[in-house]
Amino acid sequence: MCNLYNLTTNQQAIRDFVAATHDSLGNLEPLIDVYPDRPAPVVRNRDGSRELASLTWGMPTPAEHLKSPDAPDTGVTNVRKTWIGHWQQWLGIEHRCVVPATAFSEYGQTPDPVTKRKPLCWFALDDSEPLFFFAGIWTRWDGVRGSNRTPRPGTHDLFAFLTTDANDIVKPIHPKAMPVILTSPEEVETWLNADWKDAKALQRPLPADWLRIVERSRMLEK
Repeated sequence: MCNLYNLTTNQQAIRDFVAATHDSLGNLEPLIDVYPDRPAPVVRNRDGSRELASLTWGMPTPAEHLKSPDAPDTGVTNVRKTWIGHWQQWLGIEHRCVVPATAFSEYGQTPDPVTKRKPLCWFALDDSEPLFFFAGIWTRWDGVRGSNRTPRPGTHDLFAFLTTDANDIVKPIHPKAMPVILTSPEEVETWLNADWKDAKALQRPLPADWLRIVERSRMLEK
């Protein structure tokens, strides 16, 4: 599952794409790699407006999957089983969000014979890595995030994005799943504002010819 993605764009491009009316993000760095349990830009419905804000990646973990009742929660980054009650509580428009990205990564299945590590493969819409969005959910949560070594108690605004079946580009690298990707303002509008019976139709693989593998070395040169 995707636990690392990249964003190389500016705030105005994000605001224009989603028609955001409020920006509480602060200054966005020109290139960021986003890891689990770290802050990232998210566009959400908030108090009657569409807000660009910084939230922490990882929704609350179902209680039965925590190591212990008092263990810090590192969060769930990818959500597939939207029919489970734990996730259904956040499928209404008040808890939906979209997550801007320009590329996402998955680990390959076969370790490198020299390093013994699985290779990290990056995917984007095309070689120019244009802006797209993951279909996500968010919530405000009180509790302890992080690890036993570095716990972070308090109130946290959290997000995750949905996954679905892998398409023919992602499947050879990661057969199980890929993120739910939105590529047009109309899809963003549906995800943020439509009834769930219509919005859930977007939890589908992106057509294979809309996605390609890109070179990480070239991304770092931007």
